[in-house]
Amino acid sequence: MLPRKGGDDASMHDPAVYGESFEREHGCTPAEWLGWLPGAIGHHEWRAAGADGARVAIGAGTLQLLWQVLSPRQIASVRLPRLCVQYRFAGVPADERVRFMQHFDLYMQRGGG
Repeated sequence: MLPRKGGDDASMHDPAVYGESFEREHGCTPAEWLGWLPGAIGHHEWRAAGADGARVAIGAGTLQLLWQVLSPRQIASVRLPRLCVQYRFAGVPADERVRFMQHFDLYMQRGGG
């Protein structure tokens, strides 16, 4: 798992944080994820890759997203949906990955304060 993101953390600008391949857990359903995805990827073109994946064009490279539904997280009587999402960049330079993921992360941020 990646380090937690937060505020003005200098690691958010470190290309090592956004490697070529990593996975994350997101607290949403597949329908919510697909609803948020167009805004998160901004102007980049994308297409579905089966029922549980997407391919995003980033410059001359691509980002392959694959997700899997996990069992819900339960806190007392509250059940929260979970998705495990794999991120796989191919042919995307580190500086482009950082720019893309900073926008992506900011858009996908939910709740908190």
